[in-house]
Amino acid sequence: MSANLKYLSLGILVFQTTSLVLTMRYSRTLKEEGPRYLSSTAVVVAELLKIMACIFLVYKDSKCSVRALNRVLHDEILNKPMDTLKLAIPSGIYTLQNNLLYVALSNLDAATYQVTYQLKILTTALFSVSMLGKKLGVYQWLSLVILMAGVAFVQWPSDSQEVNSKEISTGSQFVGLMAVLTACFSSGFAGVYFEKILKETKQSVWIRNIQLGFFGSIFGLMGVYIYDGELVSKNGFFQGYNQLTWIVVVLQALGGLVIAAVIKYADNILKGFATSLSIILSTIISYFWLQDFVPTSVFFLGAILVIAATFLYGYDPKPAGNPTKA
Repeated sequence: MSANLKYLSLGILVFQTTSLVLTMRYSRTLKEEGPRYLSSTAVVVAELLKIMACIFLVYKDSKCSVRALNRVLHDEILNKPMDTLKLAIPSGIYTLQNNLLYVALSNLDAATYQVTYQLKILTTALFSVSMLGKKLGVYQWLSLVILMAGVAFVQWPSDSQEVNSKEISTGSQFVGLMAVLTACFSSGFAGVYFEKILKETKQSVWIRNIQLGFFGSIFGLMGVYIYDGELVSKNGFFQGYNQLTWIVVVLQALGGLVIAAVIKYADNILKGFATSLSIILSTIISYFWLQDFVPTSVFFLGAILVIAATFLYGYDPKPAGNPTKA
């Protein structure tokens, strides 16, 4: 049963990661009449959906009892205000990160984004060393060097890329790259900070995600008011929403829940395999379906290095057993 859950969670992770990147990219570049949906409102709606999903999971863990659900929410959230407030910091950073991903995919093709975003492995490792006192092995340090080299190759400018980007998109590759790099740093810090909080308390992951979603909704609404307040007052909160937009929102809401399931049921090696498979699928679909990406030999070299680094970072060499004496 546990093996089935392991591979099921990884399969869902591959599907969620790949489809989110591709649909988000498509939704931000699709030319249609009327106003385009606001990414700031999409982030808020995704947080609200995540809260609803987590409340349902807590309800299920409470043996489908509304009274037990109310007691858990009251005891774990309302009666522990200081513990709840600790989630405000990572929640604000995650909200920033989610908005940055829309900016990145408005300016970068799905394949380049997917590979470059793996730099979050590097930032997470560095924050883990500095904040949690973790020690990295030789294989992990080597993987980080390979990772940086791979991303550098992927971002290496080529004539075909420049011509293709001018023909297909009006976005700026520099803006997209800056958005991805900022998202990598925010993802690394928020992830390690969240891990530290989880280790210090005994609350369930679902309760913590409810707290994250609560603060994320507040920060997200502040962003809507500051950056898109005039547009919302003019055309409404759900302006430009269509079936594709709702698919993007639901997939984004599922992201944190799927990762939580993978952490619970799978290991780093299989998670690396899922990430690598997602990169390959994004590259293939971006080329054949979205047609906004022309792969080069330098890109393939960089992608292979990134995939190899992902596997190597999760590699845990088992110590050789003591040989038995005859």
